[in-house]
Amino acid sequence: MPDFHALWIHFGAYLTQFGPWAVFFLVALESSGIPLPGETSLVAAAVLAGNSHDGSITQIVALAAAGAIVGDNIGFWVGREYGFRLLLAHGDKIGLDEDRLRLGQYLFQRHGGAIVFFGRFVAVLRAFAAVLAGANKLPPFRFFLFNAAGGIVWACIFGFGGYGLGADFHRIAGPFGVAALALALVGLAIFSRYLRKHEARLIARARAALPGPLDLNEKAGSSG
Repeated sequence: MPDFHALWIHFGAYLTQFGPWAVFFLVALESSGIPLPGETSLVAAAVLAGNSHDGSITQIVALAAAGAIVGDNIGFWVGREYGFRLLLAHGDKIGLDEDRLRLGQYLFQRHGGAIVFFGRFVAVLRAFAAVLAGANKLPPFRFFLFNAAGGIVWACIFGFGGYGLGADFHRIAGPFGVAALALALVGLAIFSRYLRKHEARLIARARAALPGPLDLNEKAGSSG
């Protein structure tokens, strides 16, 4: 997590100039796949609002949630329109043949909603979960539901938390973010080991669930 106190000093000037919309744009850009301190800006804005009682915490939270939802939808669209085509054309160069791409789509159909929701709370996933969901053809409506739920819950926790607890909140948010990232990495390592051990069986399930060429599945999935 970036240096909270340094950001707090400078962020007051941005809030004075742009208002809570600064939070919206930083969160939206981070959520669309650009690694920016969206979460830290939300906490800083909330703390400033709580200390000065100048500005509406409800507006800050609402704009942060809206930024998360809008940014994630942009990332999802980029992944859906361009990410999948790139993987289909060049994935074999990095070991992602058609069977493994099909397996990725199959796993996202089963677990993609949870990845999108909980990814909002993990620093690295927060920037890339939506792009991955789009590239793996998670149905748009399902993505929107889990994305909206994750964005709203995240904005409420970090916005109202910063407002109520003040500058000390970053001492909670920082370790929480590190712990969430550590758990995600451990989970990824365990899942990768499981995947290597059971890859053939899972690919067979993916073929049964998603028959036909992947490009045809792409066209059929675009209406979902």
